[in-house]
Amino acid sequence: MDKNSIAPSILQTKQHFEILDGLRGIAALAVVTFHFMEWAYADYSKNFIGHGFLAVDFFFCLSGFVIGYAYDDRIAKMGILEFFKSRIIRLHPLVVAGSILGLLAFLFDPFGGHPELYSTGKIILTFLCSILLIPLPVIADRSFNLFSFNAPSWSLFWEYVANIVYAFVLYKIGRSYLLLLTILSAVAICFVCYRSGNLLGGWSGPTFWDGSVRLSYSFLAGLLVYRYNWIIKNKLGFWGVAILLFLAFIIPFSKWNRVSEPLVVIFYFPLVIALGAGAGLAPGLRKVCLFLGKISYPLYMTHYAVLWMFGNYYTSHKPGTIQLALTIIAGLVVLVGAAYLVMIIYDIPVRKYLSNKRSERLVKQEAGGI
Repeated sequence: MDKNSIAPSILQTKQHFEILDGLRGIAALAVVTFHFMEWAYADYSKNFIGHGFLAVDFFFCLSGFVIGYAYDDRIAKMGILEFFKSRIIRLHPLVVAGSILGLLAFLFDPFGGHPELYSTGKIILTFLCSILLIPLPVIADRSFNLFSFNAPSWSLFWEYVANIVYAFVLYKIGRSYLLLLTILSAVAICFVCYRSGNLLGGWSGPTFWDGSVRLSYSFLAGLLVYRYNWIIKNKLGFWGVAILLFLAFIIPFSKWNRVSEPLVVIFYFPLVIALGAGAGLAPGLRKVCLFLGKISYPLYMTHYAVLWMFGNYYTSHKPGTIQLALTIIAGLVVLVGAAYLVMIIYDIPVRKYLSNKRSERLVKQEAGGI
């Protein structure tokens, strides 16, 4: 057997679509800005980024494309178990970090909160469920989020579900069946949006199944774009495609949501990904895209601890418009910096350690099989 066969081939990562990495960062910044703004403007129609929550649907669609690109041609060789290990090593360290930060924010929020209303046992159970990605919407002070100590984990829960379904079903099926599933999911998206008036659901107990619909369509659509090679060569460059993406987040929140939101999710986001995958990247912007791509997931998974504190600050202090604007801008800068530190000090070293241990084990297994 070739010395380099098993371990290097199944663990080697493919070259990234760098513009898509950059778009992931733009979407992460949009959703963090949206979370700040929704505290200040409970009426989303007054929120300049009132559709920032659709960044999650973009994440799901991008995930489908990237998973197909990264694993369609090698999951059979690497096996389902190794695929799951790859995904857990990539995703779960920040699930843990976000849960810890969320717990600390819950216990030591300087601007409010009522941790004394909850028993130690309930807090511990909620924390364990957060780390293990088990939905438990039981904390009233956290608006009965599925994951009270790190609200964005709801989308990671569905991301894990998508990975499981991909490993057991989706990677095996042909394009025609995939297209059929995508069409059925598009119908479900339209139904959910018509019933609720928007696609905001998925993060709470009452809207739990809305999350499954949002995940299903967008992940399948991203996978479909990859399988059909719907990559559109263009000269928009990174900033051109980034502007197209950002436009989706600033569409006015209005009575037309039942029409605009399904159109964005069903057609526009797959188009943006097709354009992003086909656009040329100016050499000077490569580092920008790499930074945005690397910071996107740490930012998404660590920002909400601060958001709860910001919400309590806003509620108790009622800052004026200028003070509010400066606070949000400063908050964005601080959160990006904090996410970078978490990535450098914690996420990258932990993933490197786990990956090295895994590689060593695979090499030993391979050597034993010679």
